[in-house]
Amino acid sequence: MEFFDPITYAVPFFIILMIVEGVALKLRGIDGYEVKDTFFSLAMGIGSLIAGIALGTSMSYAAHSWIYGYRLIETIPINWWTILICFVLYDLAYYWKHRFGHEYRWFWASHVNHHSSQRYNLSTALRQTWTGTITLTFIFGLPIALLGFQPEMIFFVAAWNLLYQFWIHTELVDRMGPFEWIFNTPSHHRVHHATNPRYLDSNYAGTLIIWDRMFGTFSPEVAEDPPRYGIGKNLETNNLLIVAFHEWIAMVKDLKTARSLRDVLGYMFRTPGWTPDNSRMTTKKAKANWKRKQAVKTAELEGLDEQKVQEPAE
Repeated sequence: MEFFDPITYAVPFFIILMIVEGVALKLRGIDGYEVKDTFFSLAMGIGSLIAGIALGTSMSYAAHSWIYGYRLIETIPINWWTILICFVLYDLAYYWKHRFGHEYRWFWASHVNHHSSQRYNLSTALRQTWTGTITLTFIFGLPIALLGFQPEMIFFVAAWNLLYQFWIHTELVDRMGPFEWIFNTPSHHRVHHATNPRYLDSNYAGTLIIWDRMFGTFSPEVAEDPPRYGIGKNLETNNLLIVAFHEWIAMVKDLKTARSLRDVLGYMFRTPGWTPDNSRMTTKKAKANWKRKQAVKTAELEGLDEQKVQEPAE
């Protein structure tokens, strides 16, 4: 099977759709695009493409091919239903790759680039990492090759999975009814990009939102709490290299302060924000704090309601 990459042919459509989205936002009186932010998104996308051509694709393909040599099923035919099965399996693998990208700093150092924009538009979809190969994120797809799916088929469905995710990076599309029960949508993905405590660590899906529903990471968008975008400490820089490597730089700075092997491993592989003295805020802490505050508010409201019921009518 020869690998066909649909993303190569989709690039002109990306540009056209971004222009259409920008015009539509302007007509609605929404300032959805900003020059510097869009430049960084496009530059990160181009850099990611170059990094993939230079090293990433070849290393990933070599690893998948090696694992495929030890496949459990000797021959899996190439037809619509095996491609569909491969797509679903890859989407499950993507869920865990994406989740690890948020829960473990080694992977977050690469993935954080995608979340660094404070805007949410189609150009944000192109803000991709340059260092995915360094973090070895391709390992999440290796079990599919071990089952017996050809590397070319895995790369094919991975490309379509990534292509699907382009259109969900927009604020123009509202809720989509029953479609949202199964598939990832702009509403679901806005939640994922949000920094609101309610939404943290949610909606890691690529194409199918069912994985988040199954593994307890689903969170719906709430109209009363519109998403705010960016990262914990937003970047204020005109330096593209800082945008691309800021978390790696921060990790190196932390490693210089490490006093033990535990500190070294913690700074590299524990949750982003981890410190030996537990002094920094992590997403889990922020979400737990928010939940406690919500519980207190709910209890207070219930107490007021109960008090009103007990008060005698005049």
